[in-house]
Amino acid sequence: GGTDDFNNVGHAKPICDTSFGKYDICELAGDVRARGGAATTVTLLSPRAPLREWTIKPYSRKYLLDGLKAIKVRSVSILEHAPQCTTWLNVPAMVIELGRITGNYWHDFTEVLVPLFIGARRFSGKVQLLIVNLLPFWLDKYKRDDDTVRCYPHVIVGYGNRKEFTIDPSLDATGGGYTMVDFTKFLRQAYSLPRGRPIKLSDDGPPSWGPRMMVLERTNSRKFINLHEIIAAAEAVGFEVTVANRPRASYDEFAREVNSFDVMGGVHGAGLTNCVYLPTGAVLLQIVPYGRLEDIARTDFGDPARDMGLRYIEYNVAADESSLMDVFGKDNPLIKDPVAVHMSGWGNLADWYLGKQDVRINVERFRPALK
Repeated sequence: GGTDDFNNVGHAKPICDTSFGKYDICELAGDVRARGGAATTVTLLSPRAPLREWTIKPYSRKYLLDGLKAIKVRSVSILEHAPQCTTWLNVPAMVIELGRITGNYWHDFTEVLVPLFIGARRFSGKVQLLIVNLLPFWLDKYKRDDDTVRCYPHVIVGYGNRKEFTIDPSLDATGGGYTMVDFTKFLRQAYSLPRGRPIKLSDDGPPSWGPRMMVLERTNSRKFINLHEIIAAAEAVGFEVTVANRPRASYDEFAREVNSFDVMGGVHGAGLTNCVYLPTGAVLLQIVPYGRLEDIARTDFGDPARDMGLRYIEYNVAADESSLMDVFGKDNPLIKDPVAVHMSGWGNLADWYLGKQDVRINVERFRPALK
């Protein structure tokens, strides 16, 4: 059940840190006992441990915790106060929870996969992931736990990331020093993606075949009204263009397809998350809908793209390119005063600018971005 060194590490700082506003995290080292089932507990047994108890929801966002399961994290000094081990494992473990928005591609990466990479990469794959909240559509992949008590030398409860969809190594409490470039390299290895770099254009002009552009087509809100014109404009400046929408094949096949492109372009939305599969040095072209959404767009995709080693280009939709202009006219507050809409709350912003807007790109205005 561990060594004195483990126990010393475990008590060099409080077991649980709940002071950060975005997520809670606990780290237990020594003789750690994780019990699954209806009343999930993680217990540190150490003769030097004061009796303490925390209630933790081990998810990466505190403000998305409604309906998620809380677990008890305890430290005890008396053997009889700890559950009896039924299985011993000589690897560390991470206890994590899957949130309500899991299933949305951007949230999968931002709130689960990138934080897991930060938290688990230091163990080089020799770590068990203990899931305390299962979603219905994942039941075929995972089995619910019983009252088995698994004992480990090291357990981390909770996970998180200080930034959205990217990694700032200066804020990485694990000390791993990982970057978003490391994360995308990890994905290329995991999916056996062949391309690490995009096409290189020669000094005397493009090659006989042009650089490849994937245009993401949305089917609900934020659709391209004039997609054919956009494709024609891209082809006119030398791109080989492919239009893609929601993947019909498995994600590993779609990841391989994305990796074959040099540019990904599309309107702000979860589909742009697929830029993680582009080769380092490729281009992400984000089309930002009307409504003063530039800061959101850069936080969600612009800054992460640069951190991945991609070149980031942004095209901001003008009022006369928005379907909202057709519906409401130039004097409506949605068109005339987007700042007031922002000030009125996230609901109005999301409902109109993200939920009920399509775009008709002015290809002449768009051409410099393509070039």
